[in-house]
Amino acid sequence: MKAAIDQIAARMVTGKNVAFTGAGISTESGIPDYRSQGGIWDEFKPVYFDDFMSEKNARIEYWRQKAAMYDDLQKAKPNAAHLALAELYDHGRLTAVITQNIDGLHQESGIPADDVIELHGNTRRVRCMSCDALSTDHEAFERIAAGDPAPECACGGYLKPDTISFGQAMPEDEVKRATALAQGCDLFLVVGSTLLVHPAALLPDMAHRNGAFLAIVNLSETPYDAVCDVRIQGKAGEVLPQITSQVLQIS
Repeated sequence: MKAAIDQIAARMVTGKNVAFTGAGISTESGIPDYRSQGGIWDEFKPVYFDDFMSEKNARIEYWRQKAAMYDDLQKAKPNAAHLALAELYDHGRLTAVITQNIDGLHQESGIPADDVIELHGNTRRVRCMSCDALSTDHEAFERIAAGDPAPECACGGYLKPDTISFGQAMPEDEVKRATALAQGCDLFLVVGSTLLVHPAALLPDMAHRNGAFLAIVNLSETPYDAVCDVRIQGKAGEVLPQITSQVLQIS
């Protein structure tokens, strides 16, 4: 592992470096993932976007599921991996973070929101599906606790956590920016993602095809293991601090 860490660190000392994070970085903060065995989709049946928009019962079920996860999200704090990436950013060794996660922990770790590209949205924000007004998840859950199972906006529109549901279009601006970052970076560091969810999973391929050094830190296998330049099988919270320490030592 040390040789792989040294190789990644040597590449990160210069150039434009981008991190791409998935559920594996946040499970270490106590947030369950969605797709693995025992994950959230084993417990809940996903509510599709069209159903949310057309059926009140679907909206009630959607908010019920979100309420069941609310405590875990409220308690979660950035772990050593989040903080390691934030330290790299602070020292100019990381340009941006592209994330599949919706928990806002990268921003809480200290990386400015403008440099965290959230491909699947952020569950801490709530958006009106009609007028686009934003509010906090806390406000919505206060209304649910008071007996309103599917809160609506003052304009009459449906309120929904600002995340991408099954069947909902990906955020166009974020996808364009993530694509540009992947195609223009010198190093693309994947952390805690199985790289199975598309279209996000295409980004490592874009980066690699455009000449970027592709490094993967993940516990399980990914479809890119055979083509990446370096792969470290390990926990993000154990590996990332070592990479950061080595980068700063040789900078």
